[in-house]
Parts: sequence; C-alpha cells; structure tokens
Amino acid sequence: MGRVSTSSEGTARTIPGWRHIYSGKVRDLHASEDPADTRILVVASDRVSAFDFVLSPGIPEKGALLTRLSRWWFAQLSDVPNHLADGEIPESVADRAMLAQSLEMLPIECVVRGYITGSGWAEYQESGTVCGIPLPAGLQNGDRLPEPLFTPAYKAPMGEHDENITFEKVVELVGPERAAELRDASLAIYTRAAAIAEEKGLILADTKFEFGTDGEGVLRLADEVLTSDSSRYWDAEAWKTGTTPSERMASFDKQIVRDWLAANWDKQGEPPALPDDIVERTADRYRELIERLGA
Repeated sequence: MGRVSTSSEGTARTIPGWRHIYSGKVRDLHASEDPADTRILVVASDRVSAFDFVLSPGIPEKGALLTRLSRWWFAQLSDVPNHLADGEIPESVADRAMLAQSLEMLPIECVVRGYITGSGWAEYQESGTVCGIPLPAGLQNGDRLPEPLFTPAYKAPMGEHDENITFEKVVELVGPERAAELRDASLAIYTRAAAIAEEKGLILADTKFEFGTDGEGVLRLADEVLTSDSSRYWDAEAWKTGTTPSERMASFDKQIVRDWLAANWDKQGEPPALPDDIVERTADRYRELIERLGA
C-alpha cells in the first residue's frame, strides 16, 4: 500500500488524544497518546485509488460507507476472531473509524476467487490457469469456478506491486500450520459471505482478506472486510441475463473510475482529475450495495 498524506479533506486529520502514525491509500492509522493503550484507531478516508495512484477528487462519504459495510460484515461473522477492540470512538470520526487491537499483521493478501474475471481471466486465456492453478477448458469471462480458489498474494514493500504467490510460498513465509489456517479461514469466510450475498440477489465474485495475530498467537480477521474496495460484487439477475461482460459484471465498486481512467489516461505522469459525473456515479454504486445488503 503506497504511503500518502491525504485524507478525505486532503490531509490526515488531527484527532485529540490520538497520534497519526501511518496513511495508506485509503486508511489513516492513529495510536493513542496514552502509552498504556495499545489500541489502533483505523480511519477510512474518502480517497479513491486506481492503478497505484490516489486520485482527485475523493468519493463523497466513501470512508463512512466502507466502515459501515465492514462493521456489518464483522457482525455477520461474529464467531470469527477479528481485530475489533472495545472503547469509544472519537466523535469527529465516529462514522468512519474502527477501534482495533494492535496485531502482528501477516504479509499475505488472502484472495479468494469464486468466479473467473479480471487478471484471472487474462491468465486463463493465455495458459488455462488462474494463479498457476489449472482450470477446466471452455470457461467464459464471468463464469462461476468449479470451486472457490485461494490465490494468495505477497504484500509488497511500500511503493511496490503486490505479487501473486503459490501456496507453497505462503508456507515458506508463515509456516505450514499458519498457511493452512489462512487458506481454510479465507475459503470458509468467503463461502459464508457468498451465501449471505446470494440471499440479497448479489454475487460475491471475489474478495481479499487480511489477517494478523494477537499476543496469544490467535489468528484474527483484520483491516476492512468484504467491502466495495476489497471485493467484487455483481447483481445476480444481471449476471444471469446479461449478454455482454459489462452487463453481466457491472460491479458495485470503483470500476467506473478504472474504466474512465483507462479511456482517458495513458498511465504517464499524474492521472487527470475525475469528472463530477464519474464521482457521483461511483458514490451511487457504493451506496446501492449498502442498501442491497441491508447493512
């Protein structure tokens, strides 16, 4: 995750009692000014990123919507150990922040794919595989996979691209027991979440999870979970009846932003500012997902 210094208003906000320690592309982390308090305040901004750039302007209310969605999913998955900590969230960020335990984060992006699309589809067309995993011939873009795939990535150092890795590499990085725990937890959570989404007329095509361990070595689901930024959701009816990939796989996320940038920017230099209508349409898609899930 690239380091940036902007938040929803342009700079990481000052929060009384909390000290800013890090800004990623979307979230700002703050530590308590009380040395005895090890909790972290995780604040989601309205920033939007694409192609490894933080874009301008942000998406109105995006941070609040992402936080609301994460909180809702953590509640649906309340039996899964997570990073949430008790306590009162400062009023100035109450709608966009979570209090979290301080964890030792694992350097693995735990990606689960239930459908073939995106970079997985591009690889499949070339080699018949997704992240090196052989798949049956004849799949089309957007098809459901025979079973969900765990396709991890290595969280690269700041400023570098994350790298798809094999399960064997995960074993090398975190050991065989922890690797198996990450894989099994990711697949189990995805399967549960996909079933919940299906009840709401939605397809959870793919998602990514992040995990950390607490002081007792317990694996905990961390960061955001099953949000529009970390997951690809489609409308189930459109997926069944659509006649083109864009109709079948219109996602509830920032794909509108990616498509506009791809058509209007050659990826040289700084990206252009997003037009108002692109910002508004993207915000509408984030809100629609919340409404559809009933979050």
